[in-house]
Amino acid sequence: MSDPSRLRVAAVQMSSAGDRDANLADADRLVREAAARGARLVVLPEKWPLLASGEDMRLAAEPLDGPIAGWARACARELGIDLVAGSFSELGEDGRAHNTSLHVGPDGELRARYRKIHMFDVVVDGVEYRESDDEEAGEEVVVSATDDGVELGLSICYDLRFPELYRILALRGARVLAVPAAFTIATTRDHWETLLRARAIENQAFVVAANQIGEYLPGRRAGGRSMIVDPWGVVLAQASDAVGVIAADLDLERLAEIRATLPSLANRRPRAYEWPVALAGVDLID
Repeated sequence: MSDPSRLRVAAVQMSSAGDRDANLADADRLVREAAARGARLVVLPEKWPLLASGEDMRLAAEPLDGPIAGWARACARELGIDLVAGSFSELGEDGRAHNTSLHVGPDGELRARYRKIHMFDVVVDGVEYRESDDEEAGEEVVVSATDDGVELGLSICYDLRFPELYRILALRGARVLAVPAAFTIATTRDHWETLLRARAIENQAFVVAANQIGEYLPGRRAGGRSMIVDPWGVVLAQASDAVGVIAADLDLERLAEIRATLPSLANRRPRAYEWPVALAGVDLID
C-alpha cells in the first residue's frame, strides 16, 4: 500500500529532434523506466514527440484521438501511473494548432488538457523564436488531480516567466506544479533554476520540471537540467547533461507544515494590490 503522505514523481529528459517514431520509442522506454523506479506521477518534456521547426510541428499536429494521445492513454493505463504527457502539437477542433499538455490518469482516461497560454515570441542569443506564427495561444488555467488526490497545476515552458499564472494555480489548490519545457541553452544556464525555485518558494508547492536537451535545429539547442524542487526551494533531483530520468519522493506533510508555519499564501492581502484599471495609459488588466 502506498504512503498517502508521500508521492514519488519523475521527470523525463529527452532529446526530441526530427524523428517522430524514434522520439515515441524513447518516451515509451523512459516512462517505463520511471515507473520501474516507483514513480506514480511522470512528466515528459515539451514537444516530446517532435521538436522541430514551427511549420513542421504545425503540419504534424494531431487531434486528441490521434496516435500521440492514444499512446499516452495506453501507457498510463498499462503502467498504472499518472502521466503528464509533456506537450505535443494538437490539432484543435477549430483546425488550428495548439501547444498542448495532457494529464492522463492510471485508468487511461484524460484528466485534463492544458493549452499553452504564453507564446514564445522572443529573441535569445540573436535567434528569433515566433511560436505564435504556427500555434494558437490557450486561454484556460488548468488544475487537475492525480489518482492519489494530489492537486496538479499544468503549465508549459515559457509560462514559467509569468508568476501570476502559478499564483492562480496555487490559489486553486495546486500542490504540485508540472513544467514540461524546451528551455534554450542560454536561458537554462542563466534563468532556469532561479525561476523554478522561485515558483516553488512563492507558491509553496513542489515543481516537477522536465526539459529537453541538445540540438534540434541548426543553432537551436535546449539546455537540459530537468529538476524536481520542494516548497522550500530545495532541489531534490537534477538531471545530468544527458537523456534520462530523475525521480524524487514528495513529502506532502512537509508541504502542509511549510504552508502552516510560514503562511505566505494565507497572508496575502489582495485588496491592497488589486490591478489598477490603467497606469500611464497602459491597460494592466491585459
